[in-house]
Amino acid sequence: MTRSPCKDSVCRSLGVASALLLNLAFPTHSTLAEDLTPARINAATSAVDSAMIQANTATSRDWPTIGLDYAETRFSKLNQITSDNIGGLGLVWSYSLESSRGVEATPVVIDGIMYQTGPWSIVYAIDARSGKKIWTFDPRVDRAKGYKGCCDVVNRGVAVYKGRVFVGAYDGRLIALDAATGQKVWEKDTLIDREHSYTITGAPRAFNGKVVIGQGGAEYGARGYVTAYDTETGNQLWR
Repeated sequence: MTRSPCKDSVCRSLGVASALLLNLAFPTHSTLAEDLTPARINAATSAVDSAMIQANTATSRDWPTIGLDYAETRFSKLNQITSDNIGGLGLVWSYSLESSRGVEATPVVIDGIMYQTGPWSIVYAIDARSGKKIWTFDPRVDRAKGYKGCCDVVNRGVAVYKGRVFVGAYDGRLIALDAATGQKVWEKDTLIDREHSYTITGAPRAFNGKVVIGQGGAEYGARGYVTAYDTETGNQLWR
């Protein structure tokens, strides 16, 4: 079977279920799996800032933020998949998120590095070319606290900005990770009180040196709010 080339890493982020399934049987651009050293990952992710995200909208070469761009259009300009070759799509690899709980996140993909979240706010860095694990990070949310959310212990994704991956943990923490290694850089408790059932299930947004996260819980009488933090230091900027 003849297959058309797919040169862009975002082509490989098509399917997410309880196991992460990628259904595109086309090769990606020149970087090989063995080239994804910490130094290369750091270089690629350190280049992600507001200007890069805005410039990427012209090509959709990467998928650097939730919804692709700041307008969250979710519309890719890539054209390698057409009505003529769609019949050639097939499973290339799958990656188990090792849970039967809900998965609602959209992957973020930068230079073939996929950042995906699963239940309990666990973060996975995956080589989108091979499906191999680069690293995982478990924020170790207390499993006994799952009742605090209405709609399972889901997480809807991460933000990547200047070499860091930001995730909102189910229990209200905002955590910054090193994008190359998965090591924790800083962690902030964003909750204003623990009398109400506040949780975080949404994805952060990062721009202009700030990372913004929403805290919810209205289904249990908690009044939602939004907080912003400095991406470098983790200092709270406003609420």
